[in-house]
Amino acid sequence: MLYMKSNVQKIHEATMRILERTGVKFHHPDAVKILKEHNIRMDGDVAYFTEDEIMYWIHKAPAVIDLFAADEKYNVMLGGCHCETATSSGSPQVCDENGKKRNATMEDYVKLTKIYEMNPNYKINGGIIVFPSDTPIDSTALLMHYMAYTHSNKTLMTGTGSYDEIEALMQMGIADAGSRDEFEKYPRLLTIINVNTPLQLDKKMTETLLTFVKYRQPVVIASAAMAGTSSPITLAGTIALQNAEVLSTVALAQMAAPGAPVIYGSQSTTADPRNGSIAIGSPEGALCYNYCAQLAKYYELPSRAGGALSDAKVVNAQAGYESMMTYLACRQSGVNLIVHGAGILDSYTCVSFEKVMMDFEVMEYVNRYLIDIEVDEESIPEELIDELGHEAGYLLSEHTLDHCHSEPLIPSLAVRGASMDPKGQYEENIKKQMDRLLDKYEKPQKDAAVLEKMRKILLERGVGEDLLNTIEAM
Repeated sequence: MLYMKSNVQKIHEATMRILERTGVKFHHPDAVKILKEHNIRMDGDVAYFTEDEIMYWIHKAPAVIDLFAADEKYNVMLGGCHCETATSSGSPQVCDENGKKRNATMEDYVKLTKIYEMNPNYKINGGIIVFPSDTPIDSTALLMHYMAYTHSNKTLMTGTGSYDEIEALMQMGIADAGSRDEFEKYPRLLTIINVNTPLQLDKKMTETLLTFVKYRQPVVIASAAMAGTSSPITLAGTIALQNAEVLSTVALAQMAAPGAPVIYGSQSTTADPRNGSIAIGSPEGALCYNYCAQLAKYYELPSRAGGALSDAKVVNAQAGYESMMTYLACRQSGVNLIVHGAGILDSYTCVSFEKVMMDFEVMEYVNRYLIDIEVDEESIPEELIDELGHEAGYLLSEHTLDHCHSEPLIPSLAVRGASMDPKGQYEENIKKQMDRLLDKYEKPQKDAAVLEKMRKILLERGVGEDLLNTIEAM
């Protein structure tokens, strides 16, 4: 770890030079106004920061963030040694087991919400689980939140949007909380904004950021640099550039609302030099996620990175090994929030229901691997070893019966032992497990008065009543 600490320090120093020499471009006049009011050196819409300025502002952000759910058992804490995995995010398409794609729909969104709701390893639901094609584009973020709210009791992520759209989203949150004071005191909405590489923050992301921090709701500030296309081909250069993007935006958030909860995010990875396409399942991406965690710790901020990611076009061996590597890298490095936690294929462009189930099992494997063994008199049964000697009689021993359901992970999907058709059996296991989760799902009971307030907000924005009724009936 000494070499990594040294590397982090070198990256920090390079980042400070980038911020002071090259600067960051802020496209929104409100961002420029805030920066000028806080005496940041500006040249048009490009801001130049000193190290003292950056460190002063980012240290106003909290190191640990609490988020509150409808059911308190799903409350989450982000930061420190805590780690939470969240849903798939942002994919516009769904693909079947053969790789055939179609546009995602509200029905897909709700079905995935139900599946995530039934997995106890996930305390976070909602967000852009998939981007439904059958919603009015100017109200999609609000409708996704309404779908998630009506079908989940977990902590909720949301989408992004303009001032008007995100203000309406905040009002929906206040309706749920009961008052603005309660909403700000007990945050319950989480979103992700993406900085544009290289070194830019656009208007839509700025409006989402400034509205969220005004209401003290947590925001992930994430860079998704592509080494070799939008950032240097060398990972150190990409990470330094990414660091400048994230830190400058964290500083902006703190100038707008000191102490507002923000999360240091990275989805940076490499581009494939053969064709320039993003490579989200690459070892270089896994390294970037690792450094995201280390840099966030350096700056005493919560972190977000990675997921169970793959560039594979279908659920195959590539999908398996890439997802395992990227997810395990995040867990081992101490990333606090892992979005894209299941289902992602084809470089973020689609979600596969089958891969969601496979990634649930990847998560189970990683969870088990990261739990160290217990070493005591019970776990080293010396008397039993002495009694059995050189005979392999452990299978039917009382000690085995006592521990066979707690010591080894018993997978839901993996095919072990003799099988006439292992591929067919694995696919059947996926189908059965998905059906089990959906059959057990029970829609949460929501306060009718809260739903009525949310419906009013949506109706005032021109959303049809029939559409809301359809969502509630799903």
